Amino acid sequence: MSVWDDLDLLLDSPSSMTVTSNVRGTVKDKANFKVEEDVSALRKAIEGIGTTEKTLIEVLTQRSNAQRQLIAKAYHKATGRTLVADLEGDTQGDFEDLLVALVTPPDVYDSHEVIAAIKGAGTTESTLTEIFASRSKRQIQALSEAYLAETGKSLVHDLQSEVSGEYGKALLILAEGKRDESTSVDAAKAKADAKALYEAGEKKWGTDEAKFIDILCHRSVPQLRQTLVEYKNLSKKTLQESIESEMSGDLEKILVAVVKCVKSVPVYMAERLFKSMKGAGTTESTLTRILVSRSEIDLLDIRSEYKKLFGSSLYTQIESEVSGSYGDALKHLCGQDD
Repeated sequence: MSVWDDLDLLLDSPSSMTVTSNVRGTVKDKANFKVEEDVSALRKAIEGIGTTEKTLIEVLTQRSNAQRQLIAKAYHKATGRTLVADLEGDTQGDFEDLLVALVTPPDVYDSHEVIAAIKGAGTTESTLTEIFASRSKRQIQALSEAYLAETGKSLVHDLQSEVSGEYGKALLILAEGKRDESTSVDAAKAKADAKALYEAGEKKWGTDEAKFIDILCHRSVPQLRQTLVEYKNLSKKTLQESIESEMSGDLEKILVAVVKCVKSVPVYMAERLFKSMKGAGTTESTLTRILVSRSEIDLLDIRSEYKKLFGSSLYTQIESEVSGSYGDALKHLCGQDD
């Protein structure tokens, strides 16, 4: 039985999409934080002959994003240069990308990832799917504002010219941040939605994708959880299994991602991390994005789900797949071995 088939404890478990505290993160505010000390350590590491990567890792992975913003501001004031530009000039490759990600505010970082996904030839749908399926309404709104500030254009408008078809419709609704945020559950509505989904998919010749998109992209997380339970009672299959058998391509991927994130963002992210390190070659961009963007939200939960799913710890996996300063920085973000 797959981890995704078990709905028993679903209704009572917390959701990363609605939680606003950072207790499940691996990175917290550093106690006795002294911004001047950090700035002078970074300057020494950057301005000396050869860059001291170890210092960059220790300072930047062991401070919260809010503290890194204070460091960046003070660094600029002290040197007249931006920390990002100096990191870009002094480091390279995946290590550089990771450090720059760490000193970027979360909403701006999300917007940069979206810009990178839609820029150039071909759109990276998997990145867009991961971001828009897993972020809360508040995070999506912050991302949109950052996108507008960075590009002068509207996120939804730019996405419209990049994505199409039913996948495009689903992505655009998610990008508009229209998901209901209420915490109360309407049991009758959950039953009615489950029935509507069953009749739009399993029961009918051909699938009414619009119905799936409408319900999955608009309802609140608690409401959808109740709907998943009702759907299984009705269909004997999980909604995820139905989507997987009824649909294909990017639409299937985004709706399955939404269902998975409604159940558990940490399990979804653990799977994404596993896939990014599996097989020949590692997808460093995914590894960086997930570890950076979840480090103050739910990386502890991702670690424990990873261990349950794959039998080895995330830390050990990173250690065997990634080396050098980049690997060290990722391990620092990951925290300890499980």
